[in-house]
Amino acid sequence: MAARTRLLQPSPTLAMTAKAAAMKAAGEDVISFGAGEPDFDTPSPICDAAIDALRAGKTKYSATCGLKELREATALKLVRENGIHVAADQIVISNGAKQAIFSVLQVLINPGDEVVVFAPLWATYLQQIELAGGVAKVVHCSADNGFIPQPKDIEAAIGPKTKAILFNSPNNPTGAIYPREIVAEIARLAKEHDLWIVADEIYEKLVYEGKHVSIASISDDAAARTLTIGGWSKTYSMTGWRIGFVAGPRDIMAAMTTYQEQVTGNVNTFIQYGALKGLQMPPEDVEAMREEFMARRDLMASLLSQIPGVGVGKPGGAFYHFVRVGEFLGGKVADDIALTEYLLHHAKVAAVPGSVFEGPGHIRLSYANSREAIKEGVRRLAETLSCLRT
Repeated sequence: MAARTRLLQPSPTLAMTAKAAAMKAAGEDVISFGAGEPDFDTPSPICDAAIDALRAGKTKYSATCGLKELREATALKLVRENGIHVAADQIVISNGAKQAIFSVLQVLINPGDEVVVFAPLWATYLQQIELAGGVAKVVHCSADNGFIPQPKDIEAAIGPKTKAILFNSPNNPTGAIYPREIVAEIARLAKEHDLWIVADEIYEKLVYEGKHVSIASISDDAAARTLTIGGWSKTYSMTGWRIGFVAGPRDIMAAMTTYQEQVTGNVNTFIQYGALKGLQMPPEDVEAMREEFMARRDLMASLLSQIPGVGVGKPGGAFYHFVRVGEFLGGKVADDIALTEYLLHHAKVAAVPGSVFEGPGHIRLSYANSREAIKEGVRRLAETLSCLRT
């Protein structure tokens, strides 16, 4: 096989989810805090719009970059909600935010180029940078700073080969929301060193504390060098629909469209009509999901804080707790990877090890689950962890 295949590693999150699913299928009572996926159904107006499009024969190719009306609606949303002033020809509709990031990196990164990223991070970033021939320069963020990158550490990571800064706020796995002053500092450093900015804003609507700030809204210069990544999967519980977008400068969008022509072509046409309906829905139609996630966040945080040795904060966004578990490591289980295996088999609880996010000594627990499952799952964690504390 091609040498690039040796760069690829299976997704630990999907692997843990698959293990939990297999155990459930075998009749075991497993509670999964692993997957980064809302447990709500896609809102019915979105489903109805896709079904109506099918019945109306909207089953042919669309433009590779997406339906014009969907790109226009996405641009309007970015202007109105994010303060990013773009037009329809500055939008490319992609097969999920994951493909959008991959395509951006393929278009921007040459072999040997460096990309600054902030850890803890979504492990896919590292794989995609490497597949583009790039080198990830990882800036590790401390829990003491709420997992917010510090300007001096960002600047120290920038060198003569640096081509871009890639970051995710609200953050997976920590839930951290970068405050305006940090976002503005990233924009300043990008301008000073003439870098591209890749801003993964897929969790932008799942905010509970603070305010999400789009870096492309900071200044004209930031807008000219930023590729904003977004989508429908988290906000509208449309993970399986596989539809996202990227917004940015016209020349980069033209290159991305050409690239996408040779890789996938357009996103499934009738699904685009469902996504369009999502953008047309009143905000209150999806607000209930955000409020329920916030209630689950608070519930899980309260329960976890009662377990001796567990360190838990109050994430500002997304739907994860990044839990410190160092006091349970080094005895029966060597590290957080071994701990998640132990918890799966002894507590029947699925979690994701922090090491896969460049955050060793932690586990990620998704609260995209029912309140009843959260209560029972944390009860099992408490019971099992009590036997491991060193």
